[in-house]
Amino acid sequence: MSQTLIGSVRGLARRVDWYIVALFGAIGIAALVPAEDTAAEAVSWLTKLAIGLLFFLYGARLSPQAALDGVRHWRLHLPVLALTFAAFPLLGLAARLLPDGLLGAELTAGVLFLAVLPSTVQSSIALTSLARGNVAAALCSASFSTVLGVVLTPVLAVWLIGGGEDDGIPIGVGQLGDIALQLLLPFLAGQAVRRWISGWLGRHRKVIGLCDRGSILLVVYAAFSRGMTTGIWQRVSPGRLVLLGVLVAVLLGAALLLADRSARALRLPREDRVTAVFCGATKSLASGLPMASVLFPADEVAMTVLPLMLYHTLQLVVCAALARRLSRTAPPAPTSAPPPVPAASTPAPPPTPPRTGRR
Repeated sequence: MSQTLIGSVRGLARRVDWYIVALFGAIGIAALVPAEDTAAEAVSWLTKLAIGLLFFLYGARLSPQAALDGVRHWRLHLPVLALTFAAFPLLGLAARLLPDGLLGAELTAGVLFLAVLPSTVQSSIALTSLARGNVAAALCSASFSTVLGVVLTPVLAVWLIGGGEDDGIPIGVGQLGDIALQLLLPFLAGQAVRRWISGWLGRHRKVIGLCDRGSILLVVYAAFSRGMTTGIWQRVSPGRLVLLGVLVAVLLGAALLLADRSARALRLPREDRVTAVFCGATKSLASGLPMASVLFPADEVAMTVLPLMLYHTLQLVVCAALARRLSRTAPPAPTSAPPPVPAASTPAPPPTPPRTGRR
């Protein structure tokens, strides 16, 4: 009995995404021990350094060849990018059709910000591999989306969300300078030194992965710590959270459907359709949280990243189930034809003696 229980616990532990648990754990720590006064200032500076390091590592690890491959395979990557940076923002604008005050200015801005984010790299590749899709194309497509997102996401965010103090979402063109300084400049610096440090980064993937995730956890803690000091949970009622969850689920469902239909309309093979679905419908938490910390005022970051946190959790659960289903329905991999089996031997008839003449 005990062995069965231990086996069940181990199986459950393998299925749990501990990174998601850590993300919500960082929110819990921020709720219990928020950084205030001098500690808040120190956390703010550490967050800025972590964001710069994060994008430096993105630039150092991303091969320019991935971007070139993205251009070459345009029949796949064009619909993915069109969904990510055109159709998805149009879907996000539906949040503005809700009655005033139902969702609130900050959460509405968060939904629009979610809509303009690039595709996630790690999850897209993992899900595509699980669904037996085109993994190489997923790598190129997600990487190409990330590169464009460094520039397009801030521009689209300022265009769609930007307003004045009266709108409750005071972001504008001035934030583009902060984006260039804190995100684009480290990214380009990483690209510049990539040829000298890419080998070292490849040999220390686990350490770099811990650095990536640790930076994201610090950003989450800083955002929600600031949110606690400004009374975030007093501004988000349970009804708003439920409405936000429904809206995020509708966005994910619409994105998955659009990605599949557009790939079928282009008559892409099955492997490329799988890639289009997962690269077109997923959104990057790793890019979104640092960008939100730069784009939005510190008092508003926690509210504006709530839609992204919910969407990221939901996309992992739904897309993992979808990938497993697609893997079961995938055609078997082609194998080499077995050698022909020789027919069973039968005794040969005796040779007919040659005729030598008439009898």
